[in-house]
Amino acid sequence: MGSTDHGDALQVLQRIFGYPEFRGDQAAIVEHVVAGGDALVLMPTGGGKSLCYQVPALVRPGTGVVISPLIALMQDQVEALRALGVRAGFLNSSLSWDERRMVEAEFVNGELDQGEIALFAIDEAHCVSQWGHDFRPDYLSLTHLHERWPKVPRIALTATATEATRKEILTRLELNEGRQFVSSFDRPNIQYRIVGKKEPKKQLLDLLRSEHQGDAGIVYCLSRSSVEKTAEFLVANGIPALPYHAGLDSSVRQRNQARFLREDGLVMVATIAFGMGIDKPDVRFVAHLDLPKSVEGYYQETGRAGRDGLPSTAWLAYGLQDVVQQRKMIESSEGDLAFRRRSQAHLDAMLALCETITCRRTRILEYFNESGVPCGNCDTCLTPPESWDGTVAAQKVLSTVYRLRKERNQKFGAGQIIDILLGRKTAKVIQFDHDQLSTFGIGEDLNESEWRGVVRQLLAQGLLAVEGEYSTLVLTEASTEVLGRKREVKMRKDPTPVRSTTRTASSSGAAKVKVDLPADAGPLFEALREWRAQQAREQSVPAYVIFHDATLKSIAASRPGSLASLGAVSGVGQAKLTKYGEQILEVVAAGGPAPAAAAPAAAQPPKSKPKTTTTGGAAWGSGDAVDEWPEPEEPDEPMDW
Repeated sequence: MGSTDHGDALQVLQRIFGYPEFRGDQAAIVEHVVAGGDALVLMPTGGGKSLCYQVPALVRPGTGVVISPLIALMQDQVEALRALGVRAGFLNSSLSWDERRMVEAEFVNGELDQGEIALFAIDEAHCVSQWGHDFRPDYLSLTHLHERWPKVPRIALTATATEATRKEILTRLELNEGRQFVSSFDRPNIQYRIVGKKEPKKQLLDLLRSEHQGDAGIVYCLSRSSVEKTAEFLVANGIPALPYHAGLDSSVRQRNQARFLREDGLVMVATIAFGMGIDKPDVRFVAHLDLPKSVEGYYQETGRAGRDGLPSTAWLAYGLQDVVQQRKMIESSEGDLAFRRRSQAHLDAMLALCETITCRRTRILEYFNESGVPCGNCDTCLTPPESWDGTVAAQKVLSTVYRLRKERNQKFGAGQIIDILLGRKTAKVIQFDHDQLSTFGIGEDLNESEWRGVVRQLLAQGLLAVEGEYSTLVLTEASTEVLGRKREVKMRKDPTPVRSTTRTASSSGAAKVKVDLPADAGPLFEALREWRAQQAREQSVPAYVIFHDATLKSIAASRPGSLASLGAVSGVGQAKLTKYGEQILEVVAAGGPAPAAAAPAAAQPPKSKPKTTTTGGAAWGSGDAVDEWPEPEEPDEPMDW
């Protein structure tokens, strides 16, 4: 039975997980939960949320139970804990009846620590909120945990929650007496970039070839068809890519996901059905070819990049059709008025982020009620866009829409409006006599791309709306203020796209050594990666279950010459030191002699085997693992319960 002394928690962190100290709020959270307190934890992806419940579960008497909406990657996460010497198991619908009974029997019979419950960890807690972007009604029943086990501490965790969502989590889970820990939402290692959408697949290919050749990454598309076409396009152009969406056979999805986790340099092209529970620390980029529905979704999906803290890219291609499509989807949804208003508010915030002329990072932080200063690293900081007075241009567009409706009783989409403004005598213009309109040809001061930007920003600002099956443009109440010269319209002039300044592109598909690794340590780092890949293949586990890149880099830079000095490297716990220590030292020795230096203090002798951690419908992750669960793309997406 573990004590509630914080020193025990630090010892668990060092001995089991191999980390010398807690980061940020981790120490305070762990101490609070170990003492039996309830908590709500908001911490960004890659911030180490899982340690906040794993360590207390190993210190407190009993078994830690994690509730999660995900079944994806549970086996990998349990394997990660077992690799650390922790007894762990999971229960979900993927198990057979006999397998479920076996896990339950292990818990009841004491193989999972005497059948006593140490704590309940409610991961992805935002799923309980009807105001959040991932609402799941089943999460509402979790309040019964407190009713049945009132003395068992509960810790609810999420990487994304606005003030309204946070309040609803506290109320619905009856955590109002619990302590709140809100970490910064800032992900300084991620460079946010939003570019004008022209030929998105070619733009994506240019990004990958120039900046992320040979890197692992995720590309999000809105539709299943787009997923498959984009994956085929990348493969045809020499980029190893795999598709993932709910329309694929489950065996294909599982196989593609397993390859993405276990192999280096693969690109996964997916709908938002992919990413839930992904614990791959070296994802170097997340690209969106379609506009996310909300800032929460965007933040969550981009957060899957750079979990190891190394420079990564969040890239989004955004255009007029994205705005039209999203507006149309909301208007045609089957939800009630309150649902449509919430969806509209989420979209408005996302559009504001896309159209901002200020730092994108500070806009994201402001959305989550956090202040920040310009980062100097996002696209708007590196190449500040200009704003211009678009009032006259707005009046030309709105007047054309008005005259079509008033004089002809007609409604058309953006393409026809732009053709009229540019004075193009297309077949459709001639057919409907639109060349007789007073606004015909009055927009020749701007080109087609610029007019599309004007219409896009009018939609984003609520000065135009989309209506009907054919996405025709209609005026809004706010339109009259512009037409009546009572309101100015400021618009964003799109700058020339910037390239990443955080890394140097490689011309080969080989694994790249990041800039913070000494040049003379590069060959050893690659040798360690090759050794790790061999171990991962032999054990049929992802490479990061063996060691993260950050740990291998530390080993390559310090060149430990003994088990004692190897044990002092961050990320090398006792179980892995015992299992892999001699092999690593052999790789280091073959890569060059260790520098003469005083060896760190000798590693402590192994302590008794840590108590078991299990999952109840969930999976435990390794120290920095975080399960992220995006909203389903369509009603028939798998629920993963």
